[in-house]
Amino acid sequence: MRDETKCIRSGYTPKNGEPGVMPIVQSTTYVFDTAEQIGDLFNFPNAHMYSRFSNPTVECVEKKIADLEGGVGAMCTSSGQMASLMSVLNLCRAGDSIISAPTIYGGTINLFAVTLKKLGIECIFVDADDDEEKIDAAFADNTRLVFGETLANPALSVFDIEKFARIAHRHGVPLIIDNTFATPILCKPFDFGADIVVHSTTKYMDGHALQGGGVIVDSGKFNWANGKFPEFTEPDESYHGFVYTEKFGSAAYIGKARMQLMRDFGAYPSAHSAFLLNLGLETLAVRMDRYCENAMKVAEFLSRHPMVETVRYPGLKGDKYHALAEKYMPKGSSGVISFDVKGGRGPAEKFMDSLRMASREVHVADIRTCVLHPASMTHRQLTDEQLVAAGINAGMVRLSVGLENCDDIIEDLDKALSSLSSKGE
Repeated sequence: MRDETKCIRSGYTPKNGEPGVMPIVQSTTYVFDTAEQIGDLFNFPNAHMYSRFSNPTVECVEKKIADLEGGVGAMCTSSGQMASLMSVLNLCRAGDSIISAPTIYGGTINLFAVTLKKLGIECIFVDADDDEEKIDAAFADNTRLVFGETLANPALSVFDIEKFARIAHRHGVPLIIDNTFATPILCKPFDFGADIVVHSTTKYMDGHALQGGGVIVDSGKFNWANGKFPEFTEPDESYHGFVYTEKFGSAAYIGKARMQLMRDFGAYPSAHSAFLLNLGLETLAVRMDRYCENAMKVAEFLSRHPMVETVRYPGLKGDKYHALAEKYMPKGSSGVISFDVKGGRGPAEKFMDSLRMASREVHVADIRTCVLHPASMTHRQLTDEQLVAAGINAGMVRLSVGLENCDDIIEDLDKALSSLSSKGE
């Protein structure tokens, strides 16, 4: 099936006499005929037994997302941040290090630079635009993975997936890609060598600001038996000597994540949240087309406006990352635009306050157009140096273009920007 069909048909296939729409299985528990059956599940959990780490409704959504990304399995989480955290903890322990681009979501920077450090895991940030030799020098014997975002939030830089996959694999470690802004409709990181994909499903996949969630998808392509990851090939004493590569084969990574991390953390979404997420997924392909169409028109408008200093949108031909966007996201560059208002923080905040239709909110990738000031909001915990490294300055506004009529969006932006000029004053 093609993506448009997968969005609607994949994950749940009703049998004779069953509901045509994926049902909500709102239950924490599952009943079995014998005690032996339950005991067997603790040896190999190949069926649902407790909704702390698996549920039939959530499983349907996991299968759909895995199918869209081209992976062998997926595991939903309670938030995108938990997906990022678990994707790392599934491979790392105290004393290990990871490599990441600094042009990632501000909360993830804090997660990697501060929280992981408290757990004894070091994050080494490298400039994603550096050449391979310089990035190679950042690797150490204890480096366990490389992390980057397809389309960075809010810098809107495009991550060179093939380059980093080549570097990571040269050092025998996997590449993890946050594909939230691109979604599998615009980019499939596995096709370019990535090994694991994470998403904040709160964003475009949901699309309606209804539920928070995340997901980890396993490509099934990385060789966990390369000698660097004995925890996949040696018995897990916390699970009766279970060997993940033997039991799960190519899906060893996602199997281990569920059996170890979800078992212990229990950060699993509810069945109702998964049901709402599925409604968003069913229209994802259609919505991404419209987001890209609207955003391109808005980006072109902003690039011509006298009160806008810089526009960051890879879909624009003059953008620094346009060539990479054409390679990795030929269908479009999503609906998120970052632009710098002339005059810095004060004018940027006044512009936001002058908007009549666009919402001022801590969200992005919604059906509704919304704006946010990263330096004082989502990334305010970062130092000035970290802000620069993340591609953020005081006048930057992150604009998430919605699905309203594009003329209405542009008129709203134009009036707010015009209010900043001397004539508007």
